[in-house]
Amino acid sequence: MAAADQVIAEGKNRPAGAPLVCASGISPSGPVHLGNLREIMVPHFVADELRRRGLDCKHILSWDDFDRLRKVPAGVPESFAEYIGRPLTSVPDPCGEHENWAEHFKVPFRAALAELGVEVTEISQTEMYRAGAYTEQILHAMRHRGQIDAILGRYRTAKTAQAGQAAGQAAGQPEDPEAADSVANDTEDETTASGYYPYKPYCGACDRDFTTVTEFDEESARISYTCQCGHADTDVIGVSGRGKLVWKVDWPMRWAFEGVTFEAGGVDHSSPGSSFTVGSQLVREVFDGRPPSYLGYSFVGTSGTAKMSGSAGGAPTPGDALQILEAPLVRWLYVRRKPNQSFSIAFDQEVGRLYDEWDAVTRRLADGGGEQLEQAVRARALGTAERTLPVTSRTVPFRMLASAVDITTGDEQQILRILNDMSESSSLTSLDEVRPRLDRVQAWVAKLPAEDRTQVRTAPDRERLAQLSADERAALKLLLDGLDEHWSLDGLTSLVYGVPKLQAGLPLDAPASPELKLAQRTLFSLLYELLVGRDTGPRLPTLLLALGADRIRSLLTL
Repeated sequence: MAAADQVIAEGKNRPAGAPLVCASGISPSGPVHLGNLREIMVPHFVADELRRRGLDCKHILSWDDFDRLRKVPAGVPESFAEYIGRPLTSVPDPCGEHENWAEHFKVPFRAALAELGVEVTEISQTEMYRAGAYTEQILHAMRHRGQIDAILGRYRTAKTAQAGQAAGQAAGQPEDPEAADSVANDTEDETTASGYYPYKPYCGACDRDFTTVTEFDEESARISYTCQCGHADTDVIGVSGRGKLVWKVDWPMRWAFEGVTFEAGGVDHSSPGSSFTVGSQLVREVFDGRPPSYLGYSFVGTSGTAKMSGSAGGAPTPGDALQILEAPLVRWLYVRRKPNQSFSIAFDQEVGRLYDEWDAVTRRLADGGGEQLEQAVRARALGTAERTLPVTSRTVPFRMLASAVDITTGDEQQILRILNDMSESSSLTSLDEVRPRLDRVQAWVAKLPAEDRTQVRTAPDRERLAQLSADERAALKLLLDGLDEHWSLDGLTSLVYGVPKLQAGLPLDAPASPELKLAQRTLFSLLYELLVGRDTGPRLPTLLLALGADRIRSLLTL
C-alpha cells in the first residue's frame, strides 16, 4: 500500500530505532458507530501492511475520554444534561452497568474490534492527564502560549458556527449537528482579558469545564481560575490532574509524545486551515516534533444518509453490523475502497446482494485467479498478518438461507432438510458447516418487519381454489405432477418457469417470449396467493423446497 510506503519513508526521518506508530483517536461520548470505525480501520490496514512486510508497528487507540460531555445523545434521559461540561469518565453510565459513561460505549466497541481482528494498544486520556503523564508538555505549552496563540491566530475564525458550516460545505455534506461539535472541538481555545491559555481546568467544585483561567505563574506552575458556578480556585498543573490542553494543542502534543508516524482523520479535520494543518505547525514550532504521515478519509453513511451521527441516535455500530455481516465482510467494506471514497452500508435487502458479491469474488479468486490487487484486498478482509478470521466452510447464498430460515421460522431440522434438498453436491451433515453465516441470517430475519416475513398458510384457501379457471387448474396439475421428477432447486426452477411453456405446447427449455413471461408472472402470483396469501414472496423454487411435496399438494388441491 502506498500509505505504508509513506510511513516507512517518514520513519527514516525519526531517530534511529524509533518504532513505527499508527494512531487512532475516538471520543466515547456516544455509540461508536460504523462511521467512527473508519478512524480505526484506515490505520489498522496500514499497520497490518507494515507487519506483513516484517516491520514492527504499534497501533494505538487514544480514547478521548477526558473530553467534556457536550450534549446528551438521543435515547438518553434528559436529566443527564446536568452532567454537560464534565469529563466523560465523570459521568455515570446511563444503564448503570459500567464504571462510567465512557466505558459504557467503549465495552461493546472493544468486543467488535476483537471480532474484527483489530489489535490496538488503548490509551485513556483521563488516566494520562490525571497521572500527570503530560505535565511537562502542558507546562511547555503554557510557557509558549504566546507563540501558540500567534500560530492559531493565522487560522482562527470569527465564529465557530460559520466555521462549522464552511467545513460541512467543504466536505460536500449537509449541515449536521455533529459537524458543529467537531468544529467546536477543532477551534476551541481560552482567550480572556488575561490573555490566551491553551489549558482548560475542570472546576474543583462542580467538575465542569465552565472555567476561565485568570492567572498562571510559570515558576510555580500555579494557575488561578473562576467558574460559572461561582467557584474560584487555584491549582498546580500536574498535581490534581484536573484539566487538559485544548484540542488543537492536545493533538500535536500527543504526536510528539507518542512518536506517531501515521494517523488518519475525517474530512472535517483535513481541509486547509483545519486542525491537521494547524497541528503540523504546532508540533514543529512548539513541541519540536514532526507531524505524522497523514490520510484524510471520507464519511460512511447508511440508509440514505451521507454521514452517521452518534448524537442523533440510530447510527448502527460495528456490533450491530457483526450481527448480520461476517467479520471478513465488514473488513472488506472498509479495505476495498480508498480512504477518500465515501460509501454506505445498508441492512435491508441489500445485504443479500452484498453477500452475493462477496461470494462471487471468492469463487473468482478461489484458484488464484483475478487481479493481484483484488487478491490482496480479499486477503486483508480475511484476516491480518497474525491471524485468519473464521469463515463459513460451505458457501450457501445468503438469500437462500434467509428463505429457509424465514419459511421454517428457524426450525433447524427443517433448515437442514431444505438445504440438502437444494444442494446439487454433497449433503450437509450439520448446520455448523454453514455457520457463522447461518447465525447472521437468523439475526437478519429476526429483525425483518412483520409484513416482510413469510407466513405459509396452515390450510388451503378453499374459496380461491373453487374459483380457479380451467387454465389455472391445468397449470396447477402440471406443477403437481412434475414435483417428484423435478425435486431439486434447479429442477423446480425449470418446472415453475416451464409450466406456461408446457401449456403452450412448448418444451421446458423453450425461450420465453413476452407472452410467456406474462403467463409466468401470472402463475407466480397465483402460487404465492395460494401458498402464502400474498402476491409476492421468497423465490418460488426455494419456497417449494422448503414446504415439501406433501404440503404443497395439500395447499394446492381442493
